[in-house]
Amino acid sequence: MPREAPYLVVADVLRSRILAGEWQIGERLPSRARLSEEYGVGRNVMQRAMDRLITDGLLEGRAGSGTYVRTPRERLRLVRSRHRDRGFGSSSCSGARQRGSADSWDSHSEVRVPAPEEIAVRLGIRPGDLCVNTHYEFLAEGQPVQLSESWEPMAITDGTPIVLPEMGPLAGKGVVERMRSIGVVISTVVEVPRPARATRAQANLLGIGVGDLVLQIERTIHATDGRPVETADMVIPDVRREVVYEFGVDRP
Repeated sequence: MPREAPYLVVADVLRSRILAGEWQIGERLPSRARLSEEYGVGRNVMQRAMDRLITDGLLEGRAGSGTYVRTPRERLRLVRSRHRDRGFGSSSCSGARQRGSADSWDSHSEVRVPAPEEIAVRLGIRPGDLCVNTHYEFLAEGQPVQLSESWEPMAITDGTPIVLPEMGPLAGKGVVERMRSIGVVISTVVEVPRPARATRAQANLLGIGVGDLVLQIERTIHATDGRPVETADMVIPDVRREVVYEFGVDRP
């Protein structure tokens, strides 16, 4: 029978001590070096154990200060589904109005923004080609729950009523419906989720700590001819959201 990884063993022991009340909510834990010595493990093992407890919502790291016992928070579920998220646009995280889901958003678009190299690769265009760049901040009951930055090539939408995602006759309707209105049919949506740490700007907007765990989702939407028509980076605070992917089964 395979042995449990050392960091998981340490995480379980620390979890038991926290739940037993050895350290109170808001209290700082001993340093990583001190705990490593106490348990006879390396600092990397101890860091991974603490990271696990941060992910579980028991601890929080404060830059330059240490690691503290966190006030327990309910971790709500965010369902990403091809059935619920057909728009794949500003309202894509709302889905069925489950408790804690986004119910409003703020957005700001800029036109004729040169595509950075990484974005150009994702959109299949040349670096510097002009795009519409839109920043979104999604809110649930007035609290920020998700950030998103979207890029659309202006070669597709320039001169049409849908050039700005949140203005015009289809404002807020999502990429699929907007693109269909100009004869571009969407066939595929690719999402790549990755764990990351919140930057200072992201932490300020989301109301979390710098370096807190977030889920970063790279999404690219393709038309039936294979062209990418939009790419976006979504950032979801891990401590507040459990992201679940839901897939339907096509009937024969």
